[in-house]
Amino acid sequence: MRATPLQRLLVTIAGWLVALLLFFPIAWAVLTSFKSERDATTPGLLFSPTLDSYQEVFARADYFHFALNSIVISVGGTVLALVFAIPAAYAMAFHPTERTRSTLLWMLSTKMLPPVGVLVPIYLLFRTAGLLDTKSGLVMIYALMNLPIIVWMLFTFYKEVPNEILEAGRMDGARTWSEVWFLLLPLTMPGVASTGLLSLILCWNEAFWSLNLTSAGAAPLTAFIASFSSPEGLFFAKLSAASTMAVAPILVFGWFSQRQLVQGLTFGAVK
Repeated sequence: MRATPLQRLLVTIAGWLVALLLFFPIAWAVLTSFKSERDATTPGLLFSPTLDSYQEVFARADYFHFALNSIVISVGGTVLALVFAIPAAYAMAFHPTERTRSTLLWMLSTKMLPPVGVLVPIYLLFRTAGLLDTKSGLVMIYALMNLPIIVWMLFTFYKEVPNEILEAGRMDGARTWSEVWFLLLPLTMPGVASTGLLSLILCWNEAFWSLNLTSAGAAPLTAFIASFSSPEGLFFAKLSAASTMAVAPILVFGWFSQRQLVQGLTFGAVK
């Protein structure tokens, strides 16, 4: 049954309303970043734009140091997670056992645990291993944080690949790694790419672990934002400027990669 023009119009309007509702906090933060501190405390669209907040943010902190840390940690955490997730998802998709489903559910259940519940043991382990305030430490914790979701996504993508294709490769003498590298990855590259993009976004936006496991040397942009919250109070204009500078790179990246992300997330949805 095809939708009527009125139904399509209502769905379009609903979609735009949801999009505007989700985008409103970002737009408000951007507008506030161009206000003075006096104007930032009162809501309103009429104000005299100023770049004072951005100038003070650059003067108080080395933005590019935090941005470079975010890039290294996010890319490193994504790559490390994919290195472990690809063979794990392959094994569970093409060589399942009677415990495969329960293993997947157990992995996903670890995402239900509040991070603060394991903060103390993780902190003590990092302190003992000398990983506090290091990029390698955050790379490992970010990879572990996203590993269950990545394995689940890759598992669903791999299940869409006919097993006969891999069997034909085995008949031609392909070994396990050849199957994965030359057959499976090219066939599921849209799904793998979208999974990597999603992991990159999650790593970039992660704040809990970066605030508790770093101080200055390896702190990413999430810690950069938090540094503008002082005991004297919240300076909304400066905090908005710092937030805008922190989210701008990932917003631009997401905008240019949205087609690949949607293509990968809908991979296999239509037979």
